[in-house]
Amino acid sequence: MRNLADTVTFAHGPAMSNRFMLAPLTNMQSHPDGTLSDEEHHWLTMRAGGGFGLTMTCAAHVQRVGQGFPGQLGTFSDDHVSGLARLARDIVARDSVAIVQLHHAGNRSPKDLIGTDPVCPSDDPTTGARALSTAEVEQLSEDFVAAAVRCRDAGFHGIELHGAHGYMICQFLSAETNRRTDAYGGPLVNRSRLLLDVIDGIRARCGDDFQIGVRLSPERFGMVIDESRELFGWLVDGGKVDMIDMSLWDCFAHAKDESWADRRLIDVFAELPRGKVRLAVAGKLYGGPDITRAIDAGADIVALGRAAILHHDFPRLVAADPNVMMRPLPVTADELRAEGLSDGFVGYMRSWPGFVAD
Repeated sequence: MRNLADTVTFAHGPAMSNRFMLAPLTNMQSHPDGTLSDEEHHWLTMRAGGGFGLTMTCAAHVQRVGQGFPGQLGTFSDDHVSGLARLARDIVARDSVAIVQLHHAGNRSPKDLIGTDPVCPSDDPTTGARALSTAEVEQLSEDFVAAAVRCRDAGFHGIELHGAHGYMICQFLSAETNRRTDAYGGPLVNRSRLLLDVIDGIRARCGDDFQIGVRLSPERFGMVIDESRELFGWLVDGGKVDMIDMSLWDCFAHAKDESWADRRLIDVFAELPRGKVRLAVAGKLYGGPDITRAIDAGADIVALGRAAILHHDFPRLVAADPNVMMRPLPVTADELRAEGLSDGFVGYMRSWPGFVAD
């Protein structure tokens, strides 16, 4: 019988004290230059102290031109390291595995935010993004690796590569957004080259004690399930990745792909051989019963978003009452402030329909 309080070990780096992971959540709390703010530090360390076995930052951009939203944490400069070191120290002090999610928004970088045209695997007239040259793709790969080295030097246990939700790595993986004719385009093996090169570089330069995770979308955003499963297998067989974090939107929904429509998304991936790689899942896990269902379905780790926003100590609430549910929506701004959200974060949550009461 698998228990939510089980220790989760990895091929590289320290174990989680339980199966609960703070999902990487946009919060718009860092400074305009990407340095860590006191507000973001408080939000994250409050979750680490609330019982999450793994605490992950928001998506942190690896190039200035890759910024996706205001107040985003940065990893593209050595100027970011001191704030990252403070954050890593204080997450680790609360007995939580400390992970930074590395990110580049690609064609989803707002021009008025980055001050130039966004970049993408291929020209994209819809967003005004231009295609990267081959040399620029190689530099992008290096910048992901350099960002991981900064995170390691700051004291983090590892990183997660954001390969989901239609951001840059996902744009390379998708045949819809990647129409390149060089070594980074065409068949899936070429479209995966950027991701696999980054993984190789991080493992070579950050060592065997450093954890590497990858977040993937199973479908949507130009992804198709058959290719997502094939890539999943390559990541497992490569032996360099510790966690595959599947962003399912709804863990128990059936696939939209007609050839998989009779299957729940969680089952489509939990059934795949994964050796020592741990499977994390996210998607509408709003209470103890949902979380237990996900673990019983074969997931190793549950990544919590909404429940973690609403309760900094949700793992402890579930431990005390396996049937507990997150508080009903909408909630007041004062309730969110009490859970460690700054006024800026509360303002962002107002953009989520029905989340914050007027």
